[in-house]
Amino acid sequence: MSIVSVSDVHKIYPLGQTEVKAVNGVSFEIERGDFISIAGPSGSGKSTILNLIGCIDTPTSGTVAIDGNVTSGLKDREITELRHRFIGFIFQSFNLIPVLNVFENVEFPLLLGKGMPSKSERAEYVNFLIDEVGLSKWRTHRPNELSGGQRQRVAIARALVTKPQIVLADEPTANLDSKTGEAIIELMKKINRDLDTTFIFSTHDHTIVEIADHVIRLHDGLVTENVRTRASATADR
Repeated sequence: MSIVSVSDVHKIYPLGQTEVKAVNGVSFEIERGDFISIAGPSGSGKSTILNLIGCIDTPTSGTVAIDGNVTSGLKDREITELRHRFIGFIFQSFNLIPVLNVFENVEFPLLLGKGMPSKSERAEYVNFLIDEVGLSKWRTHRPNELSGGQRQRVAIARALVTKPQIVLADEPTANLDSKTGEAIIELMKKINRDLDTTFIFSTHDHTIVEIADHVIRLHDGLVTENVRTRASATADR
């Protein structure tokens, strides 16, 4: 069973007296362990698709299913729980909390959910992720003391701290120079292989498209290409 199933999805937004069709009958499947790029120009529907998969928004018609759960049929409490338990988010603007240091920013999502692990268990896993993203020497630094690439690494660790099955990344390299962006992509690919985490990118970045094992291209809210370029991380093993 696919980890994400999008079936004949339409999303229409009101704009004054008119309507904007952001997504227009989109269908695709995402397999567990995919490293997938949703590519296309601005206004093609990429961010809308990410918001629908991330349960931030709901379709006007059609269905989005996450691990077999049709999101439009879930109650608000169930949506919140699914999003917290199953999905991690990486934003191009990093969205770190300025008054918290690296460790505290990564730990923060663990303090929000039910069944919070013990303090020692939290510390062990947070420190593991900080080490994984190469920030061991900066764990007590605040965001304003870090470079853009370092802040994005914190955002990646934070997205992974709840052990999500899916990580959604909206233009994660947009605010980084090309060298730093390539290092961030390689880091996420390593995590994809090592932890079997499904990564779904909304991106203009050709480097992400080239390294992806599944590429979906959008234009004017329609899928113009849906190509699997190589086996997913799960299949590779």
